[in-house]
Amino acid sequence: MNNKRLGLLASVSLVIGGILGMVGSFSPSTVRGIAWGVDGTALVVGAALLAVHHIRLGHEQLAAGFIVFAAGQTLVVSGSAMDLAASSPSFGAGAGLWAAGLALVSASSAMPAFVRITGAIASVMFAVAALQIYAGTELTPLSKPLPFGAYPFLVLTLFGWAWDHYRATSVNPE
Repeated sequence: MNNKRLGLLASVSLVIGGILGMVGSFSPSTVRGIAWGVDGTALVVGAALLAVHHIRLGHEQLAAGFIVFAAGQTLVVSGSAMDLAASSPSFGAGAGLWAAGLALVSASSAMPAFVRITGAIASVMFAVAALQIYAGTELTPLSKPLPFGAYPFLVLTLFGWAWDHYRATSVNPE
């Protein structure tokens, strides 16, 4: 598969993940499990493709950020079909890794400023939620204000990653 197609696949995966993640957040449990399962799989694929792309470009920090984000997403997706309360420990671990991955990517000047800002905000919010879960606070993936309030920032960041990557691979499809 050429670079342009891989760029499109990565971008589409991130957009699908963002959309289905939000859909799952507002759906009954049976639909939520399917939406979050597909969302999580799409995000792992998208983040892995971004990591490979940035490794090839010599952007090690970005690549590491996408790898850490993908690792976090695997923990989060493992609880997709579980009761919200039962998925809390794996969600907390995944949210902590999301926070670290988002921070690594957001600290790189290779990303557009808006995407760096939304990623940094999501990173801090997920870090706080993860620390609360680690400390024994009974939070679920849909607890308000956190982690629920972090999702719009995460989705904006995912869409920003998708747009930036699609634009980069469309202009320079080597």
